[in-house]
Amino acid sequence: DSGAADLERVTDYAEEKEIQSSNLETAMSVIGDRRSREQKAKQEREKELAKVTIKKEDLELIMTEMEISRAAAERSLREHMGNVVEALITLTN
Repeated sequence: DSGAADLERVTDYAEEKEIQSSNLETAMSVIGDRRSREQKAKQEREKELAKVTIKKEDLELIMTEMEISRAAAERSLREHMGNVVEALITLTN
C-alpha cells in the first residue's frame, strides 16, 4: 500500500503542476490584454490632447508664474482644453 500511496502523491503533484501552468498562461494572457488596452487608451488620450490648441501667451504665463517647465505648462493647458484659468487653478492646488 505504501507504493500505491507514493504513486498517488506523484500523480497529484503532476496534475497540480499542469493546472498551475494553465492558470499562469491564462493570467499572463489577461495581463497582456489589459496592458494592450491601457496602452491604446493612453495613445488615444495623447492624440486628443495634441489636437487642443493653446496660446503662446498662456503657455508663457503659466511657465513664468508657476516656475515650471514648458512641457509641464503645455500639458496642463492641453488637459484643460486651453483654459489658462483652470490650468492655473489645478497647478496651485
